[in-house]
Amino acid sequence: MESADIRVEKGHAEPEEVAAITAILLARAAARPTDPTPAHRGRIKAGWRRLEREPGFRAPHSWR
Repeated sequence: MESADIRVEKGHAEPEEVAAITAILLARAAARPTDPTPAHRGRIKAGWRRLEREPGFRAPHSWR
């Protein structure tokens, strides 16, 4: 290997081990879907509340 694309940070990896990791990474990269779909479905309502729009008093026993 003239130029290292993968580097072992700690310990010593044999060429077979580096080849195995490379094969796994390439297989995972090839398995990705081609069309870009959103990773998550967004919420319609925000998960946080604006304090100025909340009522001024909350009961001490309330959780919200």
